[in-house]
Amino acid sequence: MTFHEQLARETAADRDFLLSAPVIQRCLSGDVTRELYVSFLTQAYHHVRHTVPLLMAVGARLPDHHAWLRDAVLHYLEEETGHDAWILNDIAAAGGDREAAAASQPAIATEAMVAYAYDTVARRNPVGFFGMVHVLEGTSVSLALTAADRIQSALGLPTRAFTYLRSHGELDKEHVNDLAGILARLTDPGDREAVVRCAKGIFWLYGNVFRSLETTVAIESDATESQRKIA
Repeated sequence: MTFHEQLARETAADRDFLLSAPVIQRCLSGDVTRELYVSFLTQAYHHVRHTVPLLMAVGARLPDHHAWLRDAVLHYLEEETGHDAWILNDIAAAGGDREAAAASQPAIATEAMVAYAYDTVARRNPVGFFGMVHVLEGTSVSLALTAADRIQSALGLPTRAFTYLRSHGELDKEHVNDLAGILARLTDPGDREAVVRCAKGIFWLYGNVFRSLETTVAIESDATESQRKIA
């Protein structure tokens, strides 16, 4: 069994927690509102904008015996640069407020996930970050393209409102193969444990990001209604 296969097996229950988030099932069945989609994109912006800084932190903290990983980190940097701008463009195309989304505070669940990733890199083992890569890219490949089709069909939004989901869905197919190659070269038990540990944590934290979306939409709707009544 390869380490990539082992990682998938050891985090299967954690992955199930993420995929069982009610909002994911709603989106895949076409039961989605524009507000919910914009809320998803806004939280995606708040974690995706940290991808490049996180990768830079990983590259800076890799020990010399992992110098071979720096090329992989550079490749990811090139591939991931600018994706936060894609998301803001999608928000605008979906009828949302691009500037308000960029200026907003992330949900606590999103902030916790980002903080966990930084903590993994800075305090524990920077190699563990590839556990987060496993979660985000594996989830993207399995869900992004289907979700984009279902959401677009349900809401009638233009294709330009789905750049992030569709581009990531295709791009991450290649990245999953790249990740398998990286994991195959991680033979140290401590490094492997760090990857598994990070993946488990991110599966649960990302699952809570999805679980927070409907609450966030409800709060924003109540605030908008209150402002309307005052006006």
